[in-house]
Amino acid sequence: MILDCDLLIGRDITTGRRLTAADMQTRLEAAGIAGGAVSGLRALSYDPETGNREADDASRTFGWTFVCGVDLRNPVDAESRMAAAADRGTRLVRFATTRQGIPGTAPRLRLLTRRATALGLAVLVEGSTRSVGLAMMGLGATVVFLDQHFYDAGEFILAAREEPGFHASTRLLGGPDAWETISEHVGAQRLVFGARSGWSEEHSALERLRSSGLDATQQGLVTSGNLLRLSGGPR
Repeated sequence: MILDCDLLIGRDITTGRRLTAADMQTRLEAAGIAGGAVSGLRALSYDPETGNREADDASRTFGWTFVCGVDLRNPVDAESRMAAAADRGTRLVRFATTRQGIPGTAPRLRLLTRRATALGLAVLVEGSTRSVGLAMMGLGATVVFLDQHFYDAGEFILAAREEPGFHASTRLLGGPDAWETISEHVGAQRLVFGARSGWSEEHSALERLRSSGLDATQQGLVTSGNLLRLSGGPR
């Protein structure tokens, strides 16, 4: 079973492109991806209330895992939404740092990561150890870096040695041995399959999976086991 940790539904306000939940399901079925963790672009762009409701409805319809989206530009509201989501049993929150123009040096990023950790939430962050990792270190946080590039795989390994909760999405780890190198140094339990299906070319990540030197147990962790662990299991 393959699950994508990086599903986004709704309209991208920068391009005007829209991907409905039904469109996403069609795309996933065509690629052989069983589902994943979904956020609403509306929640990450300008309307967390409606966007989160749309993502939650989609997750219930298609059996995906709901991810609470927050607006880091309004950190007090973001804190309240994380607390409410955790009370409802949600285990994942998405920080759209790049999309919302929040730099890794912003105090709110570290403070909200600390708050998410206290609430038992794993953070899916749009960024890498290079751009936002320092703000998230030393907190005992569970983080999936959605934009970790294979150019910076070595930095991820060094950070992950210090931070047992650090994970990397596979979307940009397209180097010839990035998955294998990370698995060798910090374990396959730190890699979470991510393709940003429907928005990026998911078949490149799937092809990297097929060509990887990971054994069956390691592949099972990457493709679904790690995301299920972070999200608390199937719905």
